[in-house]
Amino acid sequence: MKKFLITVALCLIGLPTMAETRVAVSMTSFDNPFLAILLNGIRSGAEHAGNINLVTEDAQLDPAKQLSQVQNFIANGVDAIIVNAVDGDSTAAITRAAADAKIPLVYVNHPPAELDSGLPAGTAFVGSNETDSGTMQAQAACKLMGGKGRAVILMGPLENHAALVRTKDVEGIFASPDCKIQVAEKQTANWNRTQAKDLVSSWLTAGVKFDAVIANNDEMAIGASQALKAASVDMKDVVIAGIDATPDGLAAMKASDIDITVYQNATRQGEVAIQAAAKMAAGEDVEKTLWVPFELVTPENLPTYK
Repeated sequence: MKKFLITVALCLIGLPTMAETRVAVSMTSFDNPFLAILLNGIRSGAEHAGNINLVTEDAQLDPAKQLSQVQNFIANGVDAIIVNAVDGDSTAAITRAAADAKIPLVYVNHPPAELDSGLPAGTAFVGSNETDSGTMQAQAACKLMGGKGRAVILMGPLENHAALVRTKDVEGIFASPDCKIQVAEKQTANWNRTQAKDLVSSWLTAGVKFDAVIANNDEMAIGASQALKAASVDMKDVVIAGIDATPDGLAAMKASDIDITVYQNATRQGEVAIQAAAKMAAGEDVEKTLWVPFELVTPENLPTYK
């Protein structure tokens, strides 16, 4: 019996164990509904892998705080880092720090400025091609508006890559020969529902005339619809478009408060980011840029996304 127990013990000691991969994540903000979905995608991907020890930090919209978090990750010797950048134009120090430490770095959703010039070895980006989002949104809005009218644009933060590209795409479509829509006003509401509601309310009070509200995200589109309803505007008279197809955005579309949104698969972005980080930590090569496609959502195909 003793020989049997000793043999079993030796076999157990000799069993190989699955090495744990330590991945640290710095998010722009834990309070943003879309980014909460993105983070949940990262977490579900890590849970599915089964051997990932995940650490998450909230940068609280502060680029300096995010850099400090990354520096701490490096000092603690993590195996890989995922960054949802607060400011794409302020990522050079993060990229350099990770590259110098030879720690794999994956940017997710918000691209770093270095993406245009070329990411260094050991760095990748996971996201959706923003040139598609605003284009899909504007083309759908133009169709609903019969190719004419006036629109206002609710922008995300002015330093945010997605906000800038989405707005530029919308303006480009609206100025095209097939879609002569005038942009009556455009201002930032910082992805925020309350700020968007206040801004649209101020436009209505000032007598600004518009046939559509084109918002860079669903939260601002919802805020716009709240302002219009508060002012007793018939929702059938105004086209409201958002981007992201968040649960709240889809619920607003079901309630006929939003006419258009563009699905950005935040869950899939998170899953791909954690998969890429784990592969890079294991010494495997991954593509420098990993795209998750956008998809147009309208009341007609809404059930597909519920």
